Amino acid sequence: MPEEERAAFERHLARCPACAQEVAEFEATLSRLGTAESGRPSPGLKAAVMAGIGDVRQLPPLTGPAERGRRTSWPARRWRELALAACLALATALGAVAVQQHDQAQLALARAGALRDQQAAVTSLLTAPDARTTTAASGTAVGTVVWSAGRGQAAFLVTGMPVLPRGQTYELWFSDGGTMRPAGLLPADHGQLLLTGDINGAVGVGVTQEPSGGSAQPTGQPLMLLSLT
Repeated sequence: MPEEERAAFERHLARCPACAQEVAEFEATLSRLGTAESGRPSPGLKAAVMAGIGDVRQLPPLTGPAERGRRTSWPARRWRELALAACLALATALGAVAVQQHDQAQLALARAGALRDQQAAVTSLLTAPDARTTTAASGTAVGTVVWSAGRGQAAFLVTGMPVLPRGQTYELWFSDGGTMRPAGLLPADHGQLLLTGDINGAVGVGVTQEPSGGSAQPTGQPLMLLSLT
């Protein structure tokens, strides 16, 4: 709210125990909302709540003569409505933050799980009875391919690859003696990949720089080419 209105609201709270009590209750409720597991609110939720604030009864229904003699002044009702609106707006913001943090945590868990799966698959391939390896260097990068003809699988491990600009990725390819077929995209956060697809008589594995998402065919010369023979 504007600074002038906020200051007037705070002055009113200092001399109105009833409003101060309601604000304290709102804050306690807000604290519970902030620590609860949040769901993603629908786009119209905040607008609907804000539109209905003026129509929501803030006091219990009158039940007797003594109750009917008590009236809440318009300023007091106004301050309570403002307090409720502020608390609801803050609760909505906290809920959005909680959802974002939850999504980020789930993404991190998914990435960690994918990395564990890759490591387990590469380790299993290295222990295959007919596993073979070949290594090549290109600038600061050193890459190794391990493959098993019996399993029809190959994996690529590399260190020292330069960091690519945004919108670019490293793509792996099986070389079928003159033609290249996609074999997967190298993750940006670690240098190993169980290649996609069966070896099917491929004679080599190549690495190229491609646009994000990869390409159906290489768009440039291989940065590294490792033999499978």
